[in-house]
Amino acid sequence: MRSVTVLCVGKLKEAYWRDAVAEYQKRLSAFCRLSIVEVEEERLPDNPSPAQINQTLQAEGKRLLSHVPQGAAVFPLCIEGKELASPALADMLDRVAVDGCSHTVFIIGGSWGLSDEVKAAARFRLSMSPMTFPHQLARVMLLEQIYRAAQISAGGKYHK
Repeated sequence: MRSVTVLCVGKLKEAYWRDAVAEYQKRLSAFCRLSIVEVEEERLPDNPSPAQINQTLQAEGKRLLSHVPQGAAVFPLCIEGKELASPALADMLDRVAVDGCSHTVFIIGGSWGLSDEVKAAARFRLSMSPMTFPHQLARVMLLEQIYRAAQISAGGKYHK
């Protein structure tokens, strides 16, 4: 059974986000060993300088990368990533497994994004949309797409 890790900056504060994540964790348990790892979010002033933002990205990036297992296929979610249809995501995840990689890691940054080092570790940079979403919602959307990809690969009826 493949392992999937979702690395995230920050915690889910609202119960409704935690409930949605728990539902997808339950659904995905039939398809993979899922773990969600939250790293501490850096605090910034209301109007941070570019240097402060860069320092934040570096600190969060180091924390994120410290949780990436060696040999894992890394998929950071970032604005410059490529959008994929659900069947294409399913195909990509299947190819990763066929290539002998049993651990896939998706990375969701904080409100300022991801450091260049995190993006450089990518097997593939993924974008969910040209629109901007709160990272709490992005986590739920990502889990839903991972579940949808698993259903597609298994020939399930979830994806229409």
